[in-house]
Amino acid sequence: MSLAQQTRPLLAEHTTLRVGGPARSLVVARSEPELIALVRDLDAAGEPLLILGGGSNLLVGDAGFDGTVVKIAVRGVREDVESCSGAVLQVAAGEPWDDLVTYAVEREYSGLEAMAGIPGLVGASPIQNVGAYGAEVSQVITTVRTYDRTAGAVKTFFPLECGFGYRNSRFKSEPGRYVILSVTFQLRLGSLSAPVRYPELARVLGVAVGARAPLADVRVAVLALRTAKGMVLDDADTDTWSAGSFFTNPIVDAATAAALPLAAPRFMQPDGRIKTSAAWLIEQAGFTKGYGTGHARLSGKYTLALTNTGSATAADLLELARAIRAGVHTTFGITLMAEPALVGCSL
Repeated sequence: MSLAQQTRPLLAEHTTLRVGGPARSLVVARSEPELIALVRDLDAAGEPLLILGGGSNLLVGDAGFDGTVVKIAVRGVREDVESCSGAVLQVAAGEPWDDLVTYAVEREYSGLEAMAGIPGLVGASPIQNVGAYGAEVSQVITTVRTYDRTAGAVKTFFPLECGFGYRNSRFKSEPGRYVILSVTFQLRLGSLSAPVRYPELARVLGVAVGARAPLADVRVAVLALRTAKGMVLDDADTDTWSAGSFFTNPIVDAATAAALPLAAPRFMQPDGRIKTSAAWLIEQAGFTKGYGTGHARLSGKYTLALTNTGSATAADLLELARAIRAGVHTTFGITLMAEPALVGCSL
C-alpha cells in the first residue's frame, strides 16, 4: 500500500464545523483494497479507529481523538442504464454527494434532485439516511456494500436489511462496525423529477404538491432554498460553518403531541406517532436565529444550525447545544437528540 499519512493532524481542518483537536495520525485511503486492508490491520493491532468522510456531520471534542483517523477518498461511479430498469449507479463511498446529484441531473436520472447541496460523501448517505425536501436516500438505494469489522468480511445489504428510518439505519445503530465501501442507486430515466412532496419546494417551483417538475429546476430551487438557510457551505461565510441541522425533528407519542400548543407542527408517522419540528420548538423556547454568546451561535438564517463564528471550540458549541436542549425540555418536556456524530465529547 502507498498511503498518505499525517501525524497529529488537527481534526478541525477536516470538519465543516472547523473544531476538533488532534488525532494521533490520519491516513488517506484512495482505493477499496487499501481501505479494507488498512482497517483490518489497524483492528488487528487494537488501534482506536475513526472513519472519516467529508466531516460534515461530525463534532470532535477539543482533546481530539487518541487513535488513527482513516479518511475515505475512494472514487468512482459505474453505471448500467436500461430503458426498463432505469439507471443503476454503483458509487464509491468517497464520491462527494452533491457531485453525484449533479451527475444524475445532467444525465436525466431522477430521484436525487431534491437532495442537492447536502454536504459530505456518498458513503455517509445510508448511515444517516440523508434526506431533504420530502426525499430520503433510502427511497433509491438498492444495495449498500460494506466491510464488516466484526466479521472481518465484505458484506452487502439490501434495503430491508439496512433498518432505514428517519435519519437512522443499522449502520448508525451499530456505530463503527460497518465501513461503507460503495452504495448502489436505482434512478428513474426522464427529464422530470420525482413527485415534489415538500410544500415549500412546491411553492417555489409553482407546482402542486405531488406534481413533477424539470430535474434541473428542482435542483436549482433546492440549492436556492438551502443557500437562504445557510445550508450550502461557503468558506467566506462563517454562518455556514456548521454540521447542518444539529438536532433531529422529534417523533413523539400521541399524548406528548396533544400536550403541545395548537400551532406546533404535526406530521403523522406510519407507526402512529407524530413528528414535530425541532426548529419550531427551539424558537418557541426562546432561542431565535443568531442566538448565542461568544463564538458559537445559532445561524442567522436557520434555527437548527449551530455555527462556529470563526474561533469557536467544541466546548463552546456543546455549551450552546446543552442550553438549547435544556430550554426545549423545560418548555415542552421533549428532549432533543443531536444529529451529528460526537467524538470525544457528549451532550
